[in-house]
Amino acid sequence: MAERIPATVITGFLGAGKTSLIRHLIENADGKRFAFIINEFGDLGVDRELLVGCGMEDCTEDDVVELANGCICCTVADDFLPTIEAILARPQRPDHIIVETSGLALPKPLVRAFGWPEVRTQVTVDGVVAVIDSGAVAEGRFASDPDAVQAQREADNNLDHESPLEELFEEQVQCADMIVLNKTDLLDDAGLDRVSAAVAKHLRPSVHTIKASHGKLDPRVLLGLEAAAEDDLDTRPSHHDDGHEHDHDDFDSFILPLGPIEDLAALETRLLAAISEHDILRVKGFLDVPGKPMRQVVQAVGGRLQRYFDRDWQPEEKRASRLVVIGQHGLDQDAITAAIAG
Repeated sequence: MAERIPATVITGFLGAGKTSLIRHLIENADGKRFAFIINEFGDLGVDRELLVGCGMEDCTEDDVVELANGCICCTVADDFLPTIEAILARPQRPDHIIVETSGLALPKPLVRAFGWPEVRTQVTVDGVVAVIDSGAVAEGRFASDPDAVQAQREADNNLDHESPLEELFEEQVQCADMIVLNKTDLLDDAGLDRVSAAVAKHLRPSVHTIKASHGKLDPRVLLGLEAAAEDDLDTRPSHHDDGHEHDHDDFDSFILPLGPIEDLAALETRLLAAISEHDILRVKGFLDVPGKPMRQVVQAVGGRLQRYFDRDWQPEEKRASRLVVIGQHGLDQDAITAAIAG
């Protein structure tokens, strides 16, 4: 049997920095040919565009496949398996497959799919990497109401009612072969201690935790784990092992189209105000800045917002400003649109 292609599953909460980590892998590919499967939450395809827009020879449009038809763990048979088979059928097969899950995906069902007969003879899960937004976890952002949840836990040790976000956090940590505590530059020692303690409660034996900023890690640390995760699923506990269906009704997202943005500072002010007032989890997208040949990327997680130019607008490409807004169920789309559009 020919040597199996290693695959790395990169999971993590919304805005944890998965795409930044992948871009750093591309920048340091050292001749390795990657194939990427990107599971975007929302319809804009931002993560895929961030990768193919980086302009590097090691990352071409053909190497990046986007699955935008829903959470990858819920559409394995319809989307993921045909995509893997198409990658394996290429004349020039990749050296390594990278799967970036959406922020809502349960990693275990995806790992289980690698054990299907049509896949397991050709691909093995080299490792599951969970990227943790250290700042968000330190603030309790993986819970819908972290203060109330914590108070209930402390008041009643028998209480077993956890928020969907915290449950998702646990799923990702419990399935991981490596934990990346990202954005550690934003925390002091006390904050890092809180994050480490939150992760340690759910960490499997012998799983390493490493610190990073902006997703910058040596690929030799992340790749070549040789975990064969599809063969030891029983060691990766899940809240859903009893057959309970994974439900995404706790989250909403919508696309907000905007016109050309003349005043970037004013837009940023409106964005931050809307994020705070409406408890928005994530904003990401692209801006058309008149007079600038390059498009601008917007990435916001909670009250942290980044803007940067990533590539030129293409001649055949329609310049447009569009944002994806992601939050918990019940987002007031009209009010948020009015607040951001100005």
